[in-house]
Amino acid sequence: MEARDKQVLRSLRLELGAEVLVEGLVLQYLYQEGILTENHVQEINAQTTGLRKTMLLLDILPSRGPKAFDAFLDSLQEFPWVREKLKKARKEAMTDLPAVANVRLPRELSLPAQL
Repeated sequence: MEARDKQVLRSLRLELGAEVLVEGLVLQYLYQEGILTENHVQEINAQTTGLRKTMLLLDILPSRGPKAFDAFLDSLQEFPWVREKLKKARKEAMTDLPAVANVRLPRELSLPAQL
């Protein structure tokens, strides 16, 4: 998962915990898509409250590969307002990032060519 997507999940963590019920379609979709393992699903379902289930999912998602954020968005069919909020935050995070591709380091800070 890209750093900006991790930041979006972190910045909306409390809102997601309050608005998303991960039981049902969310977990099953993420399992179907290979984002979550069977063990992840069992561990999440073992949590005692909906908030704890959502928080554990948010802890697991960032380490589940480059498709995890998009799959999470797709899993939110029952929560279209949450999906839109995440998309908006992601778009804003993209415009807030500086364009570092064209930045040149001073010669003394550059990596040697043989690396």
